Amino acid sequence: MLADDPSIRDAVAQVRIAEQDEWRQRALEAFEKSGGEPVAIPVESGSKGYEHEKGPDGTNNWYLAVGSGMTNTTGVVTAVPGPDGKPQVSIEYQVNVWDRYNWDETKATPIGPTTVTDADMVRMHTTGWAREFDMRGSSSVQRHDLSAGGSWPAPEDTGRSGTRTDIGRNSAAR
Repeated sequence: MLADDPSIRDAVAQVRIAEQDEWRQRALEAFEKSGGEPVAIPVESGSKGYEHEKGPDGTNNWYLAVGSGMTNTTGVVTAVPGPDGKPQVSIEYQVNVWDRYNWDETKATPIGPTTVTDADMVRMHTTGWAREFDMRGSSSVQRHDLSAGGSWPAPEDTGRSGTRTDIGRNSAAR
């Protein structure tokens, strides 16, 4: 999802940028309080809503599959003494997403020449042909140096290729 859709990447970046200075400061304060011993501090960003991109030509797959959701970042910030004794601060983190996949009778989604309304989906749900569900997932753990203030790493390439009908498409990523 992170590799496929810039909308969620932008939402995740906004969350991390808003929190990174506070996370670094908390680690530096704990490092100083420990007398220069290594410290590890669990962190969790605030949650942010996002909507997947509605692009043409197959770039809207996540929008059609999920629509929108919530995201946050969780991790552990560490401060350890560097070679010069000054603290080096880094974070190991993962991105989390979640949503309740349900229908609101006032919404509609155009799919090609057809428009599917949420009212249609509600009727399918009440007759047993569709079902609401919880969606959630987390990225792999990434590492970022908070001392240098550089850019955050790009999403991990899963090595996914092929289409939905290519059942072996994920074998290269395993």
